[in-house]
Amino acid sequence: MMLHRSAPPRSLVWFFMIFALLPPTLPPPQIGRSEGRDEPSPRDAAESPETREARERMVQDQIIARGIRDTRVLDALRKVPRHRFVPPAMAPSAYEDSALPIGLGQTISQPYVVAFMTEALELKPQDRVLEIGTGSGYQAAILSLLVREVYSMEIVAPLGKEAETRLKEMGYANVQVRIGDGYRGWPEAAPFDAIIVTAAPPDVPPALVEQLGPGGRMVVPVGLYLQDLIRLRRTSKGLERETLLPVRFVPMVPAGAEQR
Repeated sequence: MMLHRSAPPRSLVWFFMIFALLPPTLPPPQIGRSEGRDEPSPRDAAESPETREARERMVQDQIIARGIRDTRVLDALRKVPRHRFVPPAMAPSAYEDSALPIGLGQTISQPYVVAFMTEALELKPQDRVLEIGTGSGYQAAILSLLVREVYSMEIVAPLGKEAETRLKEMGYANVQVRIGDGYRGWPEAAPFDAIIVTAAPPDVPPALVEQLGPGGRMVVPVGLYLQDLIRLRRTSKGLERETLLPVRFVPMVPAGAEQR
């Protein structure tokens, strides 16, 4: 089964990736404080107009312009303050069209890639989602606005603990974070309606496939140097697999190789 829209040509995708490396043409946003959700939360309600404008430009120019149409995904990207999920030195670049380092050899994904993968999961409000690779917590925050429960795993302990604290402080109460081996997943919380993997294993981990529920969708980058974003779907006839687009992610860290 294909995406609702056709996958971008490989040459166009590589253009986006090259474009992301160019110097920004927009002035760095003046980073303010975080915007509140629709419902009351511990997060700050005040935020500078410049930051809101930078986030809206990100959605319009990087996301909508490239074909993302799911309105719930677009709304989540407008609400989550991306600058709160990067190191302070990276905050002026938070809304630029590129991945950014978050320390310990890990990155926060390019906004378009976050949007593409999230839309490809075809999420419903009552879904339970497993994320492999918490990182800074940005993807988990996006997911939390779209589904009932998010279970997020991070093998690099300092990153996972920092992300857990950040998510709690910002009011994302439906996210649980665990420090552990993503190759094994979270079996006691399975089955999941959707699984998203934000680092690249050589192939799809079998344990994650087992934890995908009936009708479930998994989006995962697969490969070593050359990688493809894969979507798996569990159907009554078995497991369907489709290739969505070429990508470049950091490798998925195996157990025993993590930095503590």
